[in-house]
Order: sequence, then structure tokens, then C-alpha cells
Amino acid sequence: MEKNAKIIMAALLVVALIAGAVLIGTGDRNEGESVKLTIAGSTTVLPIAQKAAERYMDDHTNWDIQVSGGGSSVGVKSAGEGTVDIGMASRDMKDSEKAQYPDLIEIVVAKDGIAMIVNPENPVSVLSIEQIRGIYNGTYTNWKQLGGKDMEIVVVGRDEASGTREFFWEHVMEKEDFISTMLAKNSNGAVKQTVEQTPGAIGYVGLGYIDGTVKAIDIEVNGRPVKPTVENVIDGDYPISRALHFLVKRDRYDGYVKEFIDYVLSAEGQKIVEEDGFVPIS
Repeated sequence: MEKNAKIIMAALLVVALIAGAVLIGTGDRNEGESVKLTIAGSTTVLPIAQKAAERYMDDHTNWDIQVSGGGSSVGVKSAGEGTVDIGMASRDMKDSEKAQYPDLIEIVVAKDGIAMIVNPENPVSVLSIEQIRGIYNGTYTNWKQLGGKDMEIVVVGRDEASGTREFFWEHVMEKEDFISTMLAKNSNGAVKQTVEQTPGAIGYVGLGYIDGTVKAIDIEVNGRPVKPTVENVIDGDYPISRALHFLVKRDRYDGYVKEFIDYVLSAEGQKIVEEDGFVPIS
């Protein structure tokens, strides 16, 4: 009996040592526990977050990462009020937002250029910033004024919740009012679809949304055309570019939230950024 007792005690000790080693190796975290993260906001940042979430969940089957859009203003408010774990914004926080949510941290996860797009049938290929501003403030109303066909310009933009609209208004419009007839869409995808289906339309989207269904316009800079490409954004040649952010409350920036953000900032995560047509930060 005494011999059996010693064997049992030795076995229990081995089990305890193994359990301790597992806890040390996993940072005292149960790898099997269910993890749920919620992310919402900018539709520009949306494809980056979605693909990163899918890749991460492939390797971490106990994770459930839910990603939705709504615009940058939604991202700031949702993160600031704690209704999501991570907000997304395609612009810097406004001073009023910083005052309202002083504990929000802005984390740059990628960079992006804003591409001007037209219908593929439109022969116009190059516009200056001044001409783009003129289109969106109503100075130009027909494409023949810009060397194109005798065709009405259909101005397409984003709704007021959009960080892309906010950036465009500040850096392209120089805070001038938009033409009252502008069609305000709630996502990059909706802008692209409208331009694709409307011969006279012009709109603006993130670089990751350019494809063969629309035509990207070169921007004239110092007398030469500059294409909206990742390389030109990196080089600083393309004039309409900005940072893309994740937003997190200071007291939430640890544990699983930080783990996922660190993944997006890693070499693997930044490869996803590049795959989606955006500009990696490293």
C-alpha cells in the first residue's frame, strides 16, 4: 500500500509540473477559452480589418472577431463609448472628439491614398487638385469644360459620417462647401458602384477599391501626372494620402485587444495591408 501511495504521489507531482509548465508557456492563459472581439467604423479600413480577422481566426479557432462598417465617426464614437473593442478611422480625431473621449488611443495601422475615379468610358485621364475642387464646389458642371465629352458631371461623394469625406473636405476642398447636388454615399463600395454605373460620374475612394470596373484619374502635380499607386504614396509624390487608424480605450489596450492589434502591425499583418492595395507602415 505504501508503495502504491508513493507511485500515486509521484504521478500527481508529474501532472502538477506539466500543468505548471503549460501555464508558464501560455502566460497563465487558457488557450481554449472563447475570445470575442468587436471592431467597427471606417469602410476604408474595413477590408484590412476583415482580412486580418479571417487570417487570425484561421489560426486561432477559439476567436470570434466581428467587423462592421459605419464610417469613421461611428468608429470614434463606438470605441469612445466602449460599445466595441476597436474603432476604425480613416482620419485623425477631431478636437471635439478628443475632448469628448480623452482616453482614446489612435494607432496608425496603414496609410492610404484617395483615388479619384470616373467611369471607364470617360476620356479624361488627368486632373489637377484645383480642377477637382472646382468639380466638387460646382465651378465645373460639364466634362467638356475639362477637355472631355459634352456630358453633365455627376458628383459623387461620401456621407457626413465618413472620415474620407472629412479628409477630402479639409485637404482637397480647403474647407469649401460641396455642391448641393453631390450624391452622398455611405461607403467606398457604394461610391465605386455609382461611378461604374453612371457615365458622367466622378467619385473618390481608397486605393484598395480601385479595380477594372472604374478608371482611376492621375493627379497633376507641378505639370506632370502622378498615378494613385502605393509606390507614389510611399515616395510622397501622390498628393492625396492619409493615415488609417485603430482606436482603443486606454484601459482596453491590453490582453486580446493588444494581441490582435500587434498582429495587424506585424510583418504578416502588414502584408495583408499591401495585398489589399493599401500602404504598409513598415
